[in-house]
Parts: sequence; C-alpha cells; structure tokens
Amino acid sequence: MGIWHGQAWGLAPAAVLGFSLLAIILFIVILVLKGYALWYSARRGEKWWFIIFLIVNTLGILELIYLIFVVKKWHTGMPSASSPSSSSSSPSPSSPSENAQG
Repeated sequence: MGIWHGQAWGLAPAAVLGFSLLAIILFIVILVLKGYALWYSARRGEKWWFIIFLIVNTLGILELIYLIFVVKKWHTGMPSASSPSSSSSSPSPSSPSENAQG
C-alpha cells in the first residue's frame, strides 16, 4: 500500500480536501485583487504601481492597500481621484428664458 500525501503529515482526507478548497478560493480572490489593482493603475497612468503589482506578490495585501487607500475603490462617500467631480468646467445648460434675457 502506498502513502498518500496527507498521511505523511497525519491529516485526514477531509482536512486535505478542505485545505485544497481554501487554497483555490484564496488563489481566486488574490487573482481578482491583482487584476483590479493592475487595471486601475494602468487606467490612472501610474506605471510604478503597475510594475510593483506585476512583479511583487504580496498575497493581495498590497493590492488591497492600493485599492482602498489610493484609488478609494470601496469608500462610498469619497470620490476617487479619477472620477469626474460635480463641479465640471463645462457650463451647465441654462433654461431658454435665461438665454432670452442675455
């Protein structure tokens, strides 16, 4: 009889399956965070952030810090730096009665 992987560490098959599922879910979450961080850094023209995210693997920690504090992706009350502000430089449309007076 051969020894399976978990047996060498004294783990039950259910524990190995649980660790495997946890690793897969963690991998997917990290991949999504890295994708968001790379996309936002490229979109905002921040090449140094892009290079750091591309090369350094911090298990999603640096990506979360960037998305929360730099991009402010999940701050509902605060607009991000790349979003247009409410006071735009273009004039607001005026009513026809204002145009007739001026």
